[in-house]
Amino acid sequence: MAGHIPREFIDDLLARTDIVEVVDSRVRLKKAGKNYGACCPFHNEKTPSFTVSQDKQFYHCFGCGAHGNAIDFIMEYERLEFVDAIDELAGQMGLEVPREQRSGKSPQAKQASAEQKRDGYELMEQLARFYQAQLRQNPNSKKVVEYLKQRGLSGETARDWEIGYAPADWDGVFKAFGHTAQQQEQLLSLGMLIENDNKRRYDRFRDRVMFPIRDKRGRVIGFGGRIIDDGTPKYLNSPETPLFHKGLELYGLFQVKEAERKPKQVVIVEGYMDVVALSQYEINYAVASLGTATSREQLQTLFRLTDKVVCCYDGDRAGREAAWRALENALPLLKDGIQLRFVFLPDGEDPDSLVQAQGKAAFEQIIDDAQPMADFLFQQLTARVDMEQQEGRAKFANLAAPLISKMPDGIMREMMTDRLCQRLAMPRAKLERLLEDADKKTQPQHKRTPVRTAIATLLQHPELGQTEQVKALHGIDAFADITMPGVPLLKRLIEQTIAEPLTTARLLERWRETPEYSSLAKLASWELHVDEESCEPHFFDTLEKLLNMFVEQRTELLLARARENRLSAEEKQELQQLLRERQQIETTP
Repeated sequence: MAGHIPREFIDDLLARTDIVEVVDSRVRLKKAGKNYGACCPFHNEKTPSFTVSQDKQFYHCFGCGAHGNAIDFIMEYERLEFVDAIDELAGQMGLEVPREQRSGKSPQAKQASAEQKRDGYELMEQLARFYQAQLRQNPNSKKVVEYLKQRGLSGETARDWEIGYAPADWDGVFKAFGHTAQQQEQLLSLGMLIENDNKRRYDRFRDRVMFPIRDKRGRVIGFGGRIIDDGTPKYLNSPETPLFHKGLELYGLFQVKEAERKPKQVVIVEGYMDVVALSQYEINYAVASLGTATSREQLQTLFRLTDKVVCCYDGDRAGREAAWRALENALPLLKDGIQLRFVFLPDGEDPDSLVQAQGKAAFEQIIDDAQPMADFLFQQLTARVDMEQQEGRAKFANLAAPLISKMPDGIMREMMTDRLCQRLAMPRAKLERLLEDADKKTQPQHKRTPVRTAIATLLQHPELGQTEQVKALHGIDAFADITMPGVPLLKRLIEQTIAEPLTTARLLERWRETPEYSSLAKLASWELHVDEESCEPHFFDTLEKLLNMFVEQRTELLLARARENRLSAEEKQELQQLLRERQQIETTP
């Protein structure tokens, strides 16, 4: 269903939801003091470190770091996208999810933007049909059909994948769809036309076999075009457009999901033709990464769909470099139970040619025999150093430690660490210190500052915003002049918690689509090192420290300006007032 889910509905959904019931229906919880606990469903562990807070409506695992509200839990546990998780949660409560257009600068602007996108999807669908018609009707169609037959594709397969043909003319699409200036602008924005320096506009795709690219919802968002005769580039993809972001999409993903909701595995291959050819042999679990290195976002999408991803690349240098980039992007996602494997095909072979020459069973055997991630990682690092030399082993350790440190805590990381110990003949304690150092370099550390402490406390106890003391500070705009990093964010959180009573889950949800969300989610799981009864005085002590720090910094700045005779009359008065306040603080017993 199209449309944006209103923020008010999401907030109301979370207000109606009890996260304890949501989690307990999937993972048996036990009462543990004020909260509930269990072994974490997101990594293997023997001692429970997964906790669910009914007050905060928030879960957190102290083992692997997983955290979030009820929506996050549904997304992670059921491997659903955000919108699908909302639908799932609302369905459990018998609620219908409303949709509306996203707000922009004005309702009119927002409606216009939404209409442009809808028109864009409709136009891309029309273009896909146009290219399919050209495959049947164009004077060059015999040549194209013959090419597809030579590649081993049947007419049924070409039809199922909606394969088409872009005419060799410079203006085939231009003439068919660019009748007005507005239509031409739309074709330009969708990447279907190119405008040169002389303002001449012409078709981007010419004399190419065309593969429509569909998003997860089945909408055509772009095209891939393969040259038929000799020429360059061999493959030409749609550029980045308002509809198409190649680092997020995967060719064939929609078809994989249509074939099986929860496939046992997904194979990543390099080309459109590979995906199509494999499907002809009933291998309906292949996707292609659209000519770029497989991104973290693409891998994350796949790991929500399946537990096992196999990267199938050429065995040449380029193929192994692509595999290495995929491995680096995947490491932070490799929770226990997730498998990443690699296959490198012989020179001159690709999945298309191999499956046609050897058949389905042989290809699937190659996939079953794929190299585990750990083997590939250690193999590649070993090739870079001389393990017979002490210096080489030291370099090996320094190369491996940052990679292992990217992995989530769990059994897989433990096994990788053990394997590295054996490889280096290094005591476990020494290697763990090396990994800790790597952790500090690869993972941003949130230093405990008064601002972060105040934000973390307010996130975990948003009821503090309803206290008279916070309302009074907000009323006099006590932080108006403070320019410290993080203070504007703290002010906005205070405003939100004053406006209405909120739980941690509902407060965080309002920041989901912002750049600050990731950091706020981590701060919501911070260990505050104070008991529940002390949180309120601790929070106000922290705010007082912030105010005192500002007074001190402002005083020193004005004193420095005074020494240079650069104070205005207003600044002189301000300095005198600040000095009086400093003296009062220093003399107060």
